Amino acid sequence: MSDQQVLDKRQLRRSFEKAAATYDASAVLQHEVGRRMLSRLDYIRHEPASILDAGSGTGDALAALQARHPRAVLLALDIALAMVRRAHRRAPWWRRMLGRGVVPVCADLERLPLSEGAVGMVWSNLALQWTNEPQRAFAEFKRVLAPGGLLMFSTFGPDTLKELRAAYHGTDGHTHVNRFVDMHDLGDMLVRAGYADPVMDMEYMTLTYPDVRALMRDLKAIGARNVTRGRRQGMTARATLAAVTRNYEALRRDGRLPATFEIVYGHAWKPQPRTMADGRPVIPIKARS
Repeated sequence: MSDQQVLDKRQLRRSFEKAAATYDASAVLQHEVGRRMLSRLDYIRHEPASILDAGSGTGDALAALQARHPRAVLLALDIALAMVRRAHRRAPWWRRMLGRGVVPVCADLERLPLSEGAVGMVWSNLALQWTNEPQRAFAEFKRVLAPGGLLMFSTFGPDTLKELRAAYHGTDGHTHVNRFVDMHDLGDMLVRAGYADPVMDMEYMTLTYPDVRALMRDLKAIGARNVTRGRRQGMTARATLAAVTRNYEALRRDGRLPATFEIVYGHAWKPQPRTMADGRPVIPIKARS
């Protein structure tokens, strides 16, 4: 990854802090992907004692996760404190009174402030793309998972916002769209991190907009700004915006402008240990039927 594509984490945090109040009204795609992830849990048998929502945003998935796993402790983790506070308030007042509310955690996905084996499931909806090294995030997820724990995640693939990227091409020498990692590379990262039985798949979703400014307003409202080091510092030149608008207009179909999102889904397990703490091998014993 070039230095131009490295994410500025301080700017990233600031962007999501500003977007906390407007996020839910504009995060249509994020909510829909979350619902599709939840439907995948119908085919997985797992009852975690605790769940980490890694990159929870305002906590849209927390109620559904709590309904599926009512006994589980829920941890809502996000890099932006304003997001964490909103997620914390999603728990019913009576659960908070009983000490069974959402546990708020403000932290970076690449440096989790949790102990080893602390959670039974890591859930991460469209947050992994905000890491500089997904491999490091996978390693952290695996570290905090208990043996036999489940990682379930979604993220954006390389074709995400391909129209916007193409519209900016040749307008200046700055980066304007964040880098997104290929599904196969993410699968390889899971294998290298030591996960068991990784499963990967993807789909395309297309949103349409009346004009380029409406797309940019939506991205700004959810905090999805360009926070790469290679971004333009300060206001984008009027001539650049005019060129982008002109280039994007060539893609207009049926009166609308398309914005493509490549959604990558994955899940994998933290394997059970093969040796005990003293180095002796773990030998599974099955009773005769």
